[in-house]
Amino acid sequence: MLRGLWNLTWLEIKIFLREPLGAIGTIVIPVLAFVFLGRATASASGRVPSTSPLNSLLSSGGVPTLVSILITISAVLSLVTIISIYREGGILKRLRATPLRPWTILTAHVLVKLSLTALTMIAMVLAGKRYFAVGPDVPLFSFTIAVLISTLSILSIGFIIASIVPTARFAQPIGAIIFYPMIALSGLFFPIAQFPPALRAVANVLPLSHAASLMQGIWIGEPWSAHVGDVGALAIAFVVCVAISSRVFRWE
Repeated sequence: MLRGLWNLTWLEIKIFLREPLGAIGTIVIPVLAFVFLGRATASASGRVPSTSPLNSLLSSGGVPTLVSILITISAVLSLVTIISIYREGGILKRLRATPLRPWTILTAHVLVKLSLTALTMIAMVLAGKRYFAVGPDVPLFSFTIAVLISTLSILSIGFIIASIVPTARFAQPIGAIIFYPMIALSGLFFPIAQFPPALRAVANVLPLSHAASLMQGIWIGEPWSAHVGDVGALAIAFVVCVAISSRVFRWE
């Protein structure tokens, strides 16, 4: 089964990379966004008042965390779209009829997205070292692990969305409507503590809020022990979403 998983994962990576626009949108654009935002905020940080609502974004860790969240959301939207296209085209049904187990087929798609996320992170770091000052004390390996944990958790939501979207045409719009408002509630732009009680309660249960807290904290050097709650929340979200997906996921 592991050989089948590897072969299917490699096949899906090759299929994805055959479409240049997909690779550009997944890898190149986030790297350019990181360099552009990093240079812009670094030069503007001295002119932004500490009381500005954007101060948390301009503070250390805000830019890489925002770009990493965008990378994660891009991976999820891509997953939702591909699963929807495969279902609509009957590919999922044919794969289901092969000797491969269902978890092998779905895990291959997850591994593709995690691999591309890791590749994008490496490219982002290399570009950052060349064009935007990334401090030597930044724990890049730990930050990458935090991004992958966050991506894995949020990808599980993607399987639920992929099960409920009617056609592939609606996959990305519906996913965007669900995920992009979460960015505003993640605490990157406005501290969650400043939200009204109702919004604060919503923000505290959203996986994206815990992902942002984890990534931003790790970037600025906080220990993992300070983010046990964030990791736990992401793990709970993953388990719950996988359990729901196992019941509502449609192969045809």
